[in-house]
Amino acid sequence: MGKKDASATRLPVEQYRKQIGKQDYKKTKLDLKLTRLKAEAKKNSSGFKDAFLVIAAIAFFVLCVYAFFYLNLSTELDLDVDVD
Repeated sequence: MGKKDASATRLPVEQYRKQIGKQDYKKTKLDLKLTRLKAEAKKNSSGFKDAFLVIAAIAFFVLCVYAFFYLNLSTELDLDVDVD
């Protein structure tokens, strides 16, 4: 099988990749740079966002536990005052 015969039978995936590559080449360098910077910023900022959400969830849980015990203990103290 010669080189021309091998290139003539392309897979549909290879044709699709080549078509996408041509479309990206048509974009200006500035557009490609802006797209790359947006993707990098999104990837880098997600770590801070996830850490903040975890800390916020832990703080909310602690606040709920504190409020539960505060309300339960405050009602018991009020009952003791009424007895006197």
